[in-house]
Amino acid sequence: MNSFGAKFKITTFGESHGKAIGCIVDGVPAGLDIDLEYIQSELDRRKPGQSKLTTARKESDSVEILSGTFEGKSTGTPIAMVIFNGDQKSRHYDNVKELFRPGHADFTYWNKYGIRDYRGGGRSSARETAARVAAGAIAKLMLKELGIEVQAGILEIDGIKSEDKDFEFAKESIVKTLDKNVEAAQIKAVEDAKKAHDSVGGAVLVEATGVPIGFGEPLYHKLDAKLAEAMMSINAAKAVEIGDGIDACRLKGSQNNDNITKNGFESNHSGGVLGGISNGDTISTTVWFKPTPSIFKEQTTLDIHNKEITYKLEGRHDPCVAIRGAVVCEAMMALVLADMALLNMNSKMDYLKRIYS
Repeated sequence: MNSFGAKFKITTFGESHGKAIGCIVDGVPAGLDIDLEYIQSELDRRKPGQSKLTTARKESDSVEILSGTFEGKSTGTPIAMVIFNGDQKSRHYDNVKELFRPGHADFTYWNKYGIRDYRGGGRSSARETAARVAAGAIAKLMLKELGIEVQAGILEIDGIKSEDKDFEFAKESIVKTLDKNVEAAQIKAVEDAKKAHDSVGGAVLVEATGVPIGFGEPLYHKLDAKLAEAMMSINAAKAVEIGDGIDACRLKGSQNNDNITKNGFESNHSGGVLGGISNGDTISTTVWFKPTPSIFKEQTTLDIHNKEITYKLEGRHDPCVAIRGAVVCEAMMALVLADMALLNMNSKMDYLKRIYS
């Protein structure tokens, strides 16, 4: 499946070394101001080649809107956006044409489909996430009208944890870290891995404020379940936590429960979700990314003829995929919340009466 969402629905297309990547966003209410400069600014935050800590691939990631808008506003029809690829170096992948790179989707794609685009990973490449960021920017524009803000930053790199939570600092940080006190150490960890032709993993904290009570469905479309699905669909994501996540299992019920007062919740161990429905508190999710599988060390693998071989990868790759992954996490949370906002409109007769009376 290449589509995500029920009411606010996106479909992405394209490959890493194909002519273009893009998306179709369906379900956007008519009359939303579509700020192209803002959409481009979101793509600029994710695009490659911005620093020595990311892939050297140079892409402008310039987005074009093909449909669904008129005079700067959404028309209520599908919004199509395209981003043309410009800096493919497919020759770097000639030596992996008939082999399966460890840690990549090569092996599973080949066995599932009997064919794969080996150039940069094709459809399984993180290049596809640029389309998600473009779609997420439209979701953010809609959420802004509702007073909802989504932010993300690096919580951990190579085991070096951020103790502070400063989203404003993360916007300016080269590694998008939430804690200025560990930025230097996190940068060094990425630099050391790159010099060693290796990679490191990391964790992203993504939060949403201003979310009203009621987002999410009771059983099969729970807010936390859809957030987990959204985040786990991102390349290299290996685990998702809502609120305290794993740490919650180490607490007593008396410690984990968020006491409720007239002024709101005393704590937010739940991450803003109870029974699959938003409770009005901050939505908090942590996404854990594995080390980038594209490393420049000699490795052992199989080729398509089931022969064991050793090889060394070429190309341009991120030594820590979590850094640019933070922007993608923001986009995916925004898409989920936009979808939930539209789904929640029919939860009460009062809501329908306001529209049709």
